[in-house]
Amino acid sequence: MKIPKSILIDPDNNKAYAAFAVAVSVFAFAYSTNFGQILILAYYLVWLPLLFVDYRRFARDLSSAWLPLLFAAYVCLSLFWSQAAGTSARAGLQYFSHMLCAYIAARTISTRTLVLGSLIGIFIVLLYSLKVGAYALDTIDGTTNFVGAFGSKNQIGFFASLGIFFCFAFLAFYRRNWMSFVWTAPIILLSVFMLAIAHSATSVASLPAVIGVVALLAMSKVLSRRYRRVLFVVGATALVGGVMAALNLGLLDVVLGIFGKDSTLTGRTYLWEQGWAAAQQRPVLGYGYAAYWIQGFADPERLWAEFYISTRTGFHFHNTYIETLVELGFIGVTMLALIILRSFWGHVSKVVFGDWSADSVVLAGAVGMMLIRSFFEVEILGPYFMASFIVYYGLFKLRPVPLARARRAYVPVPDENTANGRMPARV
Repeated sequence: MKIPKSILIDPDNNKAYAAFAVAVSVFAFAYSTNFGQILILAYYLVWLPLLFVDYRRFARDLSSAWLPLLFAAYVCLSLFWSQAAGTSARAGLQYFSHMLCAYIAARTISTRTLVLGSLIGIFIVLLYSLKVGAYALDTIDGTTNFVGAFGSKNQIGFFASLGIFFCFAFLAFYRRNWMSFVWTAPIILLSVFMLAIAHSATSVASLPAVIGVVALLAMSKVLSRRYRRVLFVVGATALVGGVMAALNLGLLDVVLGIFGKDSTLTGRTYLWEQGWAAAQQRPVLGYGYAAYWIQGFADPERLWAEFYISTRTGFHFHNTYIETLVELGFIGVTMLALIILRSFWGHVSKVVFGDWSADSVVLAGAVGMMLIRSFFEVEILGPYFMASFIVYYGLFKLRPVPLARARRAYVPVPDENTANGRMPARV
């Protein structure tokens, strides 16, 4: 029995398999720490075998991915100066394989299928957390928040906010009939409910900002390219001016108060100071990938004690760029920042300066959400995170899948001197 390649790697024909693969990936990103290696193996099994279905599809135009490949190589090579070489080597290979899965996904599935599969996976993730029904006390601000099966209000808030955004994107750009409103209704209602009880300020604050950006990009469809550029310049100027005014007039403290935060962001600013101080010890190359938060080292042990982290694991500086600066130095943080900005700006510029595309609008919004979260969470730097998967998927989607070149076939031309002396017709 032969299985057609198209139902596995052709974006127009593999919707069933691709949606299943994305849903499995989302569940693995959410609960791999709960269920162990079995979910990571399932994640690899739905993507890596596609390499052997048609390896030429993935080898074509590979040079366009030079920046993420360079960053992956740098991450893996950090074992040579790491203070925990074994940890850096293992984590570096995991990060590279995770990036490879995102590359395979970008070459084989459409953005619509990514959104559809993500919605299915997010719905299952939220249902499982609702079944677990766990609450946890935040020792920093003294509040009790819903954490579900995650152990973190920020993670449950992230998946809930992503579910709301993808529902909005699917209904706005990808729905085909009224049934889309029916089956997305339970997902959006569950996502809103989970976001409300999680009290994750980062997730709540990022959502309206991203939806606003997507709405502006969507409305630009009716404008010519010239007026899109004008709208972009005016909007960017107004955004910068509004942020500066908020900082100078003290509106930032008012906004933070709405979310129950103070000017220290519940200890985050202290963590950022500590991270910056640690980075000054090894400013160029850093401590090595995933080699700072190691049990037994003085500074991590002190910070775990100060923030009441009894497990002495699963902690970070709550800022992607400071965390990267500590682990990979100025070289590493520069490359990662370029990757994130390239992924976001690439899709925004496609909409504003090129041909309008719903896929670019949706990916600009999704990557934009990860960009906002990167200032308060560390999700793009690590493997097996939904945030890093979306950023790399968006980056690799900037270049269309190159078409295979038609092979030239030799067609023999019969001799003009035939037996009966007649000239054969031209081929």
